[in-house]
Amino acid sequence: MAEIWDRIAKAACAAGGAIVGLLGGWSPLLTALCVFMAVDYLTGLMVAWKGKSSKTENGGLSSKAGFDGLLRKAVILLVVFLAAILDSALDMGKTMFTSACVCYYIANEGISILENAALIGVPVPPVIRRALELLKEKGDGEEEE
Repeated sequence: MAEIWDRIAKAACAAGGAIVGLLGGWSPLLTALCVFMAVDYLTGLMVAWKGKSSKTENGGLSSKAGFDGLLRKAVILLVVFLAAILDSALDMGKTMFTSACVCYYIANEGISILENAALIGVPVPPVIRRALELLKEKGDGEEEE
């Protein structure tokens, strides 16, 4: 039995190493992105647990909504991978596109975390709440056009 777990651990490490290599190497920005994505997912679960989710009719937990959230995060990592490929293709020795992409997604996840915190009932400073409302209104307006 220990041999099976050893093989699973080695396969997971190999897959993780391959993914990190494809992303152009690991950086503090990627660590931040992964932490923000995990916190966003967890706070989203908390919102649903409290019955305040806008992703379901009853506001509660939904395996489909949870899967959609994980799928969204996987696509974020796919976009970061594409940015890393672009940086590699330009061969300038910089990670300009990867860094810009990761910073954008960190900001996006941060906004989502603050929205979730407000829905859970955690006090969010009024200036931040208003900024979130403005960002949401701007985003809604762009989608309609």
